[in-house]
Amino acid sequence: MTINLGLLNDVQVRFLCPADLEEVKRLCRVWFPIEYPDVWYDEITSSTRFFSLAATFNKNIIGLLVAEVKTKSLCNKEDAGILSFRFGDDATLAYILSIGVVQEYRRHGIGSLLLDSLLCHLTTPERQNCKAVYLHVLTTNFAAMQFYEKRRFTQFRYLPLYYAIKGTHRDGFSYVLYINGGEPPWTFIYPFIILVHSG
Repeated sequence: MTINLGLLNDVQVRFLCPADLEEVKRLCRVWFPIEYPDVWYDEITSSTRFFSLAATFNKNIIGLLVAEVKTKSLCNKEDAGILSFRFGDDATLAYILSIGVVQEYRRHGIGSLLLDSLLCHLTTPERQNCKAVYLHVLTTNFAAMQFYEKRRFTQFRYLPLYYAIKGTHRDGFSYVLYINGGEPPWTFIYPFIILVHSG
């Protein structure tokens, strides 16, 4: 899969492959405060369980996105209740595990390109059963929250002490974007519940 960017027409988007493992590992260790196990890198670069994309420039990875599509019934406890109760346990959701861009290429639309590629994949006619895209973010990661909010993601839940980073527990938020007719568990009171949780 290759996508031209107009002004950045030398940037391409493709799926990760096993040959990317060491480069992906190096980038993630720079970008993220969480230490992922080696098996995670093996899986995201080779398993069809993950939708793993790389944005490349001059054959070097400058950004990546890793997502997993899973049924509502397989969501973790802290993510239960993201979808309206009218959707059965066989409805699917896409969880964004990671998205990152090399420092010097940030604010050039690379993250948006990767996210758009995922959303295009999830909104095709054969994937209409996917009703939401969600993720977790540190409460102190203001740049990430601003990025997602600009892309119409909504803060869903406050996650106290969700992250364990170098022996310290840190708070997080979950964010969600509803797609393909997906809806939150609340209707007209949903925005007010969001305010209560985040206030």
